[in-house]
Amino acid sequence: TIGDALFWYLVKKTSSFKMSLPFLPGNSFNAKLGREKFHKSHHFDIGNDVSLYVGQCKPGIGGDNLPSQKAGPNRSQIPRGEGNQAPAWVAFDRQVLNFDAFFQEAVHEKAEEKFRIRTCKIYFYLEDDTIQVIEPSIENSGVPQGTLIRRHRVPLPEPRDDKYYTVEDFNIGNEITLYSKTFKITGCDQFTRNFLRKLGFRVPEPEVSPGDPYCSHRKNLTESMQPLRPYEKHDTLKQFLEHDRHVLRFYCWWDDTTNMFGDSREMVLHYFLADDTIEIREVIPPNSGRDSVPLFLRRGKLPKEITSLAQPGTVTDRTVLNVFGPTGHGGRYILDSLKTGALHYDFYTDSDLTIGTHMNVWGRKILLTDCDEFTKEYYRTKYGITNFTPIQLKRDMLSGINRQWPPYNGFGSEEDSLQNCISLIPKPPRRDFIKFMEKDRHGLESNILRFVASIDTDNTINADRRFIVSYYLSDETIAVFEPPLRNTGVMGGKFMERTRMKKPDQSYFSTQLSEYYTGRDLYVGAKLQFNRFNFKLLDADEYAFRYMEKHEGEFDHANMCKIKPKLKSLAAGRVNEVRDFFLRNDPDGTGFVQYEQFRNLLHQVANSGMSEHEIMTVGRYFAEQLDNASMNLSILIAASQEQLRRSNFEDFNKLLESFMHHDINRTGTVDRVHGHGVCRAFKLPLPEDLLRALIDRMEVDSNGQFSYEQFVSIINWRDNPVSTAQYTAAPMRVDGTWMGEPQADRIMKVNYKALLQELFDIAQ
Repeated sequence: TIGDALFWYLVKKTSSFKMSLPFLPGNSFNAKLGREKFHKSHHFDIGNDVSLYVGQCKPGIGGDNLPSQKAGPNRSQIPRGEGNQAPAWVAFDRQVLNFDAFFQEAVHEKAEEKFRIRTCKIYFYLEDDTIQVIEPSIENSGVPQGTLIRRHRVPLPEPRDDKYYTVEDFNIGNEITLYSKTFKITGCDQFTRNFLRKLGFRVPEPEVSPGDPYCSHRKNLTESMQPLRPYEKHDTLKQFLEHDRHVLRFYCWWDDTTNMFGDSREMVLHYFLADDTIEIREVIPPNSGRDSVPLFLRRGKLPKEITSLAQPGTVTDRTVLNVFGPTGHGGRYILDSLKTGALHYDFYTDSDLTIGTHMNVWGRKILLTDCDEFTKEYYRTKYGITNFTPIQLKRDMLSGINRQWPPYNGFGSEEDSLQNCISLIPKPPRRDFIKFMEKDRHGLESNILRFVASIDTDNTINADRRFIVSYYLSDETIAVFEPPLRNTGVMGGKFMERTRMKKPDQSYFSTQLSEYYTGRDLYVGAKLQFNRFNFKLLDADEYAFRYMEKHEGEFDHANMCKIKPKLKSLAAGRVNEVRDFFLRNDPDGTGFVQYEQFRNLLHQVANSGMSEHEIMTVGRYFAEQLDNASMNLSILIAASQEQLRRSNFEDFNKLLESFMHHDINRTGTVDRVHGHGVCRAFKLPLPEDLLRALIDRMEVDSNGQFSYEQFVSIINWRDNPVSTAQYTAAPMRVDGTWMGEPQADRIMKVNYKALLQELFDIAQ
């Protein structure tokens, strides 16, 4: 009925609002009727073993405020979007409302101004309703500016100081009071305008802030002090930024022989592109009798013509045309815009400096003879100059007296005795420490070249003796050792101490340093003289051959790039004879001949034009390769699995994924080069020669590609184990007990077809 509905309506109203009826029977209702929440807030707690009341702002039972309890601080009421359940500190992170405002400040006891208008920025942070006020700095204002109010929640003015400012209090045209200062909001940015419109506020158009009278007065005063015609600006900043530390260097020469006691002098001219200044330094040779001065010409602009010193006030940036009015205070003048009577000086620039130019350096004629690479590139790029031929001067003009060393006195080494002539306090000669560290023995690299030698003599007894000549790359010393042989009557052992060996036919007491044997002088077939003993090098060990072929730039007799043209020129007219020789010695057409036959042929063709070492280098270059061909695939697989098992390698699935990553077309195959690169990039723990031999033995299709799934499967020692096999990579051997006997891995056969194809383009 209507009465029941009215009753329940009053019950609900009394459950949420305080009734002003007297508390008498029949005039009040039960507050618990219709209530659904009866929770109780936590009002007491214990801190530092003391019971404390912590519920000043917490509501009572059901969420109602207790008697005499004030409401909690208010927050901005911003409607939530659909499906947005994020808290305010997440949803409004880094979102700030920006308002333009000003406030008026009274100024006492000052005639120029009565008040000031100070503009500022008000920032309202949406995430926590905090406010920050910042005043932009103005030059020479004399007022502390910057942050006026640090970021925090600002309370409303009294008597509502229990509440705080929210977003509803900010809009264009509103006046807000922040700690007794009234700010008038005049504008906002576009983000703030859009945000307030989304909240349902009507945002007016921006207002114009009133001007500060004193600032206007100062501006007018400053403008009145400006000249009628501004000073001319010479913008040199761009030139400085583009060419800072860019210096042109010219080598020049000053011929002063026409004057009494004058001579020729060598100098260096520096032209600084940053400010077009010039500096000249003199190159003073030692013992020239001249004082070592730091500069010949101090850095500055160099005029082309010498003029007399101008009177004070003549050279100015501005020219006064006329002065009228009283002299002193109140007088006026007119500036000359045409600069009548102004003095102009012509200075040297970069366009005036070229090789062969004579410069006038304060009355001294200096000739530019050459320049450095940076200067050449600069003129080539900017001016298109390509001719930089230096000017060759007479040697007696620039060259000093050559220093003559006294002859060797016989005490100590020549380098040690020379130190007595260089300085009063002798110092030991410096060794090439970097070369010593690089070429010293480390690991299997001995850096010692050993040769078999014999004494070049007519004595049959000494001619049969064999020696080991060891050349140490670290310090270029040579040691000679004679292997002991039974029943020869020779003791054997150390024949010559390790030292640097001088070349023959040199004066003992000479003013020049002696020449010593180096690595270029040692090769098979060379004739050397050590302490009046004539030796002939007959052979070398495998390490020496490999080292010299690896560093062919240091050894001419092992450099195939020089041997090929030499051999081609020697056999140019005897190509048919060479081909017939190979056909006679290879009737089956295998393409290989014995090395001794190949050596005899080159001796006949070269006619002493090639050394024995060069012939051996050619034979080694075209030798028959038997390493990979003689190895069985099953042995390779077993050796690979054994190596991977010892390395505890089990990432076969990742290795397969790495192959699939490089297989863009998903064909399941890769070529041998990419397959080897994938294994190296994956750091597969297999020796280099074993990995190459295994990849070369994989079956390939018509495109030269193999199946990487099959490759991963055959090396998988977990899923597809095979019988273990012992395998060790064959490094470059260094036999410390080698006595000159022939080694097992000598050249047996030479591929003459490859030789004819590469040198003479003969395919058949």
